[in-house]
Amino acid sequence: MSGRVGTTQWSQVLAARDGSDTQAREALESLCQIYWQPLYAYIRAQGYGPDEARDLTQGFFTEFLDKDFLSSVDPDKGRFRSFLLASLRHFLSHERDRDRALKRGGGAVTLSLDLATGEENYRLQVSEEMTPEDVFERRWALTVLDRAVGRLERESDEAGTSFQFGHLQQYLTGEGVPPSYRETATALGMSEAATKSAVQRLRRRLGRCLRTEIAETVADPADVDDEVRNLLSKLRP
Repeated sequence: MSGRVGTTQWSQVLAARDGSDTQAREALESLCQIYWQPLYAYIRAQGYGPDEARDLTQGFFTEFLDKDFLSSVDPDKGRFRSFLLASLRHFLSHERDRDRALKRGGGAVTLSLDLATGEENYRLQVSEEMTPEDVFERRWALTVLDRAVGRLERESDEAGTSFQFGHLQQYLTGEGVPPSYRETATALGMSEAATKSAVQRLRRRLGRCLRTEIAETVADPADVDDEVRNLLSKLRP
């Protein structure tokens, strides 16, 4: 892991490949909680309906651990994002017989997916000109951004600045039109200049959180900068 210590998303994949059944199940659950929406969105963009996409997403994560998706992975190379998408493409190319996909393994893991949220996000973020790959990449970028903002929110809670964060976070994600700095400054009892400075500091912290999240998905830390550039390009309107 190029000097990294501790558990990362990539090491969870390796644990799922090499570990016991218990370790594989834990890794599977963690991966699904974080990454199922990009995969679900890709499958939906391939033309499958919501129920089919849910079942195929579940089936993919089951076979992700049960079959040979991981056996050829070089743990010192690759990016988890690219690896997951390539694995999903391989899975779907062998799952055109839908009955086989839906009836697989009566005792296999059944994931609890928030299909309503996944479907809502898919419908909000997809457009006619987007390819399935575009849909996957954008949902992946938004997932990383959501996790980074969540990390910032937890830090703010611990620091006792959650009220301020609640007002400033609307300047971070580019979604919607935030209020003027003057309005926010009034709500926070701060000067407009101080509010702008607080937003700038929060953006820098968000950048660090994004890098932390991305670092969990690459084997080589040298790949982080390229992944950050890719993520930011997918977040632009």
